[in-house]
Amino acid sequence: MKNNSSHVKDQGVMKEGVVTLLLGITIVLVIMNTMMFNLALPAVSKDFHLSASSTSWIVTGYSIVFAMASITYSRLADFIPIRRLFIIGILFLSLAAIAGLFSNNFIMLLIVRILQASGAGSIPALSLNLISRYVPVERRGKAMALIMSSISLGLGLGPVVGGAIVQYLGWHILFAVTAVTLLLVPFFVVLIPKEEPRKGSFDALGALFIGVGTTGLLLFLTNHSWFMLLIGLIALALFIVRIRSVKEPFVLPSLFKNRSFLILGAVGIAAYLCSFATLFLMPQILVKQYGLSAIQAGLVIFPGSILAVFVSRRVGRIIDARGNNTIIRFLPLFLLASVILFALFEGTSFVSIMLIYMLMSVSITILNSSVSNEMSRILLPSQIGSGLGLFQLLQFFSGAFGVAMTASALVWQKNIPQASAYSNIYWGLAIVVFLSIGCAIGYLRLTLRKPQMA
Repeated sequence: MKNNSSHVKDQGVMKEGVVTLLLGITIVLVIMNTMMFNLALPAVSKDFHLSASSTSWIVTGYSIVFAMASITYSRLADFIPIRRLFIIGILFLSLAAIAGLFSNNFIMLLIVRILQASGAGSIPALSLNLISRYVPVERRGKAMALIMSSISLGLGLGPVVGGAIVQYLGWHILFAVTAVTLLLVPFFVVLIPKEEPRKGSFDALGALFIGVGTTGLLLFLTNHSWFMLLIGLIALALFIVRIRSVKEPFVLPSLFKNRSFLILGAVGIAAYLCSFATLFLMPQILVKQYGLSAIQAGLVIFPGSILAVFVSRRVGRIIDARGNNTIIRFLPLFLLASVILFALFEGTSFVSIMLIYMLMSVSITILNSSVSNEMSRILLPSQIGSGLGLFQLLQFFSGAFGVAMTASALVWQKNIPQASAYSNIYWGLAIVVFLSIGCAIGYLRLTLRKPQMA
């Protein structure tokens, strides 16, 4: 098979199906690790006698490091062998999980979660890089669809498994689930192609600036700290100056001049914002409005996630056979329909919520599969690591922004009925999706003016 990378040893054909399945299993465990611990926060707060603000650092710290790890590993993959980076990421994730089994104070727990995030963030980013590098365009859609459906499955399984473990076994056992990733290391050693290192340098100062910048903005959104907003904006300004002045910047400046990349990215970012906001809202709606337990709420969410997995295989074949344009043109309309249905019918019954989320989950999975596949086609080989890393960072930031704004909107509407407050938030999300439809149309018009890159 022809590879896209000039620093790959000639090893013959990569076992695409087996490797993609391995990546899918790993991503499910990684996303579950992210979602499960959210359900443990009340128990952790009680065990360690923490305030709400202190407890929030378990999520905030993990989220910030996860986001930075995604773009860092993606950038490093431009000159360090992917197999080596995968193994490093999995070892950080799994060994930290083993240490987490014995965490007996808040500081140790926070350190463990940050170390986990430093490894967990590598897996989705490196998976997209590996597929873009080794899977030919004519089969790449199927692989991308499996990766995105694995993310959906992890999002669905996380609340179910996490709720059950926290309720019956205790929150420490959550780490045992993630520690299973250690058993996957030998498979990565055998199945991931060997590569030769390339000459390259890592822009640590650029990484520091964007890390501080995004952290400042996230802390402003979550804690409403104006000081952190100022620090974040200054750091981002320094980041812009930095990438324009160094030979090998952390993020390539050419990406910000690539209109197709930016417009297409906006479509995927809107989908992530809706996904994170909904996964934040649904448990609250199901628990507070319908009186369901955490496990029951997870079971309502789960069918949408598992349906996305079953649909993704066929969708991947469609992408490979017909390209991405049809999906980019029509799937935002299905996402818009699901958001509007939530706004109209979330107060009807939890069965309505389950059915509407099935439509939303499938729409988001298919759309993100197509957007990621299309992005791997339009970026130059030299831009893929930096471009996909930046895209994932922006996706994560949009998700965090969606959660923060949703939480703030609930506070603003505390004096009106809950059902009306939830409905108003979904009308706001409908505006976001409507704007993404405009971006999708704009991207398709750009593709008509110039041929796609293979």
